Amino acid sequence: MNSPTPTPVPTVALHHRSSSTVRSTISTPSGRAAPVFGAAIQLTIGVGMAAWLAACGGGAPSPELTPAPPEQASAPTPPSPALATPAGLSVVGPVDLETIPSGPQGDTIRRGRELVMDSHRLMPDNVGNGLNCTNCHINGGTTPKAAPYVGVTDRYPKYRARSGKVDNLEERVNGCMERSMAGKALDPESDEMRAIVAWMTWLSKDVPDGKAVQDIGMPRIQPPAPPDPVRGEALYATKCAACHQPDGQGMFAPDGKTLFPPLWGERSFNIGAGMARLHTAAAFVKWNMPQGQGGTLTDQEAYDLAAFFTVQPRPDLAKKGLDWPKGDKPEDARY
Repeated sequence: MNSPTPTPVPTVALHHRSSSTVRSTISTPSGRAAPVFGAAIQLTIGVGMAAWLAACGGGAPSPELTPAPPEQASAPTPPSPALATPAGLSVVGPVDLETIPSGPQGDTIRRGRELVMDSHRLMPDNVGNGLNCTNCHINGGTTPKAAPYVGVTDRYPKYRARSGKVDNLEERVNGCMERSMAGKALDPESDEMRAIVAWMTWLSKDVPDGKAVQDIGMPRIQPPAPPDPVRGEALYATKCAACHQPDGQGMFAPDGKTLFPPLWGERSFNIGAGMARLHTAAAFVKWNMPQGQGGTLTDQEAYDLAAFFTVQPRPDLAKKGLDWPKGDKPEDARY
């Protein structure tokens, strides 16, 4: 999930971007994009910048060559091209919350993060289960391969087969509210929606328009053999039950805070959630579970686990008949 050299406080501009909700963009006084942040975050591994090392050949030095003057030899190396990697921009990772701007806009950004981190307690009228947004969008949407929010403001509006139309970002958020959170949609003009979108926008501020972002979503995997829920149940007992509990009902603090989310039952996500689908769940498990040990399970183990917990009892989705009105229904949909 130090004492840095002081940098200019970012300034904030508000603008509309194909949506009724106000979006924010942030720039430094110099007009350059703010730097990418790089401190370690709880139980996750951030994504580092790519670097290339050139190998040099040996051989005896030529007597005609003279060493460069000290001021030239110590000159700093020009920086590498900003953020560019063959797979896209490597900007998903830990963030420095101290760099959130002050003032009302900063307050809105921080409120958005709070809502993402403690959703079911802070939005009880809209969240119908015991989950928080951060249970899938780990560390508030800042973790690679865990559906990060970085760059999401540039990916919406976009066409989605499930709705059969072009959805804006607020509609995408409400899709999660009604499915992953098994609750009710937020008013697109509400303070809560504005705050959540402000947090996503702030996380996306270092992504140039139209540039791909590395490690978004959850990279798809393939099982060597057909997924086996019986093997998955045995794996769940050894790999998952200590946190999510043997009955899959998760673990909560005395004050109601979610410690480990329920994976099935009335307090879990409903059948319309992405995590109820086999391929999505397997990819999430592969890259993020067990907590703090993402990537340690084999593809087969991840699929076996997903084949077990995705078919357990969970809430229904009342308007599931409206999904995929134009076709393209995925093979692993639960209905």
